[in-house]
Amino acid sequence: MLGAIAGDIIGSIYEHRRIKTKEFPLFSDRCRFTDDTVLTVAVADAILSERSYLQSLRDIGRRYPYAGYGKAFKGWLHAESPEPYNSWGNGSAMRVSPVGFAFEAEDAVLRQARMAAEVSHNHPEGIKGAQATALAVLLARKGLS
Repeated sequence: MLGAIAGDIIGSIYEHRRIKTKEFPLFSDRCRFTDDTVLTVAVADAILSERSYLQSLRDIGRRYPYAGYGKAFKGWLHAESPEPYNSWGNGSAMRVSPVGFAFEAEDAVLRQARMAAEVSHNHPEGIKGAQATALAVLLARKGLS
């Protein structure tokens, strides 16, 4: 999680401005955490407190209304009856790293990544992105390639 959060903060100033160099400061006074950090914390909270991903994402996400959510996610966050909106974006992959850390078996990681993704990102590509990221975290944690 620390790597995911540090990467989010470091990359925050480049989100809509591509750079093509490996020479850049890691932290500057313009860096900040974004929606990706907020929602990563929410996924970890869901796992640790045994709450649903939906409940944790909405509770914690609403505490940071200016974190930079996309329009569709913001609508989901504040909907009276939130339904997945068929997103194939990378938001589900950006928040799922705690799943790869918390679960030991590949099938559990894939199942939990699906559950964490599909509350909002229920398009097959959104789910696959979350599963690939969570599985990569698990494999790296185990020292595998």
